[in-house]
Amino acid sequence: MHVIIPARYGATRLPGKPLREVAGRPLILRVYERALASGARRVTVATDDARIADVVEGAGGEVVMTAADHASGTDRIAEAIALLALPDDAIIVNLQGDEPLMPPALVAAVARALNDHPQWHMATAARRMQDAQAFANPHLVKVVCAASGCALYFSRAPIPWPRDAGMPVAFLGHIGLYAYRAGFVRMFTGWGPSPLERRESLEQLRALDHGAAIGVVVTDADPGPGVDTEEDLARANALWTPP
Repeated sequence: MHVIIPARYGATRLPGKPLREVAGRPLILRVYERALASGARRVTVATDDARIADVVEGAGGEVVMTAADHASGTDRIAEAIALLALPDDAIIVNLQGDEPLMPPALVAAVARALNDHPQWHMATAARRMQDAQAFANPHLVKVVCAASGCALYFSRAPIPWPRDAGMPVAFLGHIGLYAYRAGFVRMFTGWGPSPLERRESLEQLRALDHGAAIGVVVTDADPGPGVDTEEDLARANALWTPP
């Protein structure tokens, strides 16, 4: 397993986000620590900014410099895969650079699931939830799975809808952690955005649009808040524990 962490400096809502501190260390290093704790053979930060590179390399980490104009983290990872000349069968985990509380065991589980299911093109994770407010929140992506364990659909809408009154609001909240093989990443980025992806602004729908199988690791673990705002940063600091 090779964890690649895409990180850019110019986040709109929280500029300089990767270098903001969580428990006294830059956010990007806290994410890097989570990746190392997962047992990954190799961890690389893919960035477009020398300030981020300097911090990671100063801590003994590996960095690959990528273009500044990528539309998504997956596009940045695709360039990193090319620059590192990784083979098509290499299993890559995309650990987003703003997830300082991601459970290392879940990172390992997603990679292991992909390795154990050669028929899957991707693997991701979802958390069992039962919270009516979260169910209605469009910022929390929901996923519905088939009996095979593969995703049927991801949506910002509340799915599956509990039609009968009194039915518990039980659902799977998607966790934005992905494993895929390097060859699939090359193919995925070559497809370009799909209609469903544009409609929901969910990149994983591109894979479903093209018939790819996305296996889902279901967990009760809470990955904690991703960091997009000052409020998220404060919550991450309050909740942070060593990996």
